[in-house]
Amino acid sequence: MAYYFNDVSHTFNEYLLVPGYSSAECIPANVSLKTPLVKFKKGEKPAIQMNIPMTSAIMQSVSGERLAVALAKEGGVSFIFGSQSIEDEAAMVARAKNFKAGFVVSDSNIRPEQTLADILELKERTGHSTVAVTADGTATGKLMGIVTSRDYRVSRMSLDTKVSEFMTPFSELICGDKNTTLKEANNIIWDNKLNALPIVDDNGNLLYIVFRKDYDSHKENPNELLDADKRYIVGAGINTRDYEERIPALVEAGADVLCIDSSEGFSEWQKRTLQFVREKYGDTVKIGAGNVVDKEGFLFLAECGADFVKVGIGGGSICITRETKGIGRGQATALIDVCAARDEYYEKTGIYVPVCSDGGIVHDHHMTLALAMGADFLMLGRYFARFDESPTSKIAINGNYYKEYWGEGSNRARNWQRYDLGGDKKLSFEEGVDSYVPYAGTLKDNVGLSLSKVRSTMCNCGALTIPELQKKAKLTLVSATSIIEGGAHDVIQKDTTTNAIK
Repeated sequence: MAYYFNDVSHTFNEYLLVPGYSSAECIPANVSLKTPLVKFKKGEKPAIQMNIPMTSAIMQSVSGERLAVALAKEGGVSFIFGSQSIEDEAAMVARAKNFKAGFVVSDSNIRPEQTLADILELKERTGHSTVAVTADGTATGKLMGIVTSRDYRVSRMSLDTKVSEFMTPFSELICGDKNTTLKEANNIIWDNKLNALPIVDDNGNLLYIVFRKDYDSHKENPNELLDADKRYIVGAGINTRDYEERIPALVEAGADVLCIDSSEGFSEWQKRTLQFVREKYGDTVKIGAGNVVDKEGFLFLAECGADFVKVGIGGGSICITRETKGIGRGQATALIDVCAARDEYYEKTGIYVPVCSDGGIVHDHHMTLALAMGADFLMLGRYFARFDESPTSKIAINGNYYKEYWGEGSNRARNWQRYDLGGDKKLSFEEGVDSYVPYAGTLKDNVGLSLSKVRSTMCNCGALTIPELQKKAKLTLVSATSIIEGGAHDVIQKDTTTNAIK
């Protein structure tokens, strides 16, 4: 007969942390969130250590090059999505690795023969009022001109007016060349009272735009995560089908760490992929694997040579694997089980294999719970999809802004490789949905707020580091009624925006 687990499968929402003794030293400013990304031997330091315990999910709607740079600035790592061509993913990695602070690759571009209506639609979609006019409408095409909100008046112009008729033409623009430094660019901006300075190459092709409003935002980031050459640390997702071609291309592009993107990691396919990496690169290429939900799955991947192991099946907000296949495990229970296996493996072998909690994070306090339960770091999808830096469009619905968010197992992504069990190269049925998430602004602001809550809670537990939190944390299961008790209840809440009672 089937094996039955004795314990009930629990989620993060069913747990609370119980406060511990807090000394006078336990203040948020003293908390360190440094954590290992890849495995290391006892007494040694990990080859990559993050400054914050956050990575972004390997998803089309989450991890592009802009988010990779933004998250690295804050001290985390983004895994650029692998459900695209090898060439396109490698190019994304290369652009993120070669990013120069202050030099922005334009994501609002248009052709001169397009119209004012197209400009307005583009502004609505991206939220940016500065639009680069290039010959082919791409971010790196020959620069023909610039359009800002000062170049047109909707009330006095026809919507079918050609962009070429009202743009500021290239001949009237002040531009920097490919050798312009950030300091020089900012001097040009201030000396000429510009809002933006295009940077072009010798052939007049657009390279970057430097904005006046970014002048103060490119001061040194104390937590930024850099490699030995002072470039941002960038991760990339791979699959278990084309890894022999994809991995060399990503390594050549500069990827610092790879991760197998799969809904279920306890498989021969992942073993073959890990063996390929170890045979071809030894330990020089860092690669994570997963996902698993129990001790057996963790030990399998650890023995196969994974640099970290991801935990979680079916817990993502857009994932319907549990509904469609009846497979998975409550994220809290899975994480506790796997982290116990990690600690046991460390005691036995002297090799520490970090655990990543992937999925199930709904509220900020769930992050602290996951870390207390043993996770070394988190992988987040919905959380990052809400920000300006995610690759998706911003859409207005009934007066509110949202961002698109879809699962890799959805019909839109068609990432069949992630759910590959051999056989036909297709997605037989959906394991993810297509959705919207409320727009939340910039990554920097939101990550700062979330981690301030994590630091505060750690202080309540008397911990100043993540390992100390895991050692000192006291967790209690809660009833459905105590969950209700934990929120606002038995009062009439005031609407602070209108001072109306609701």
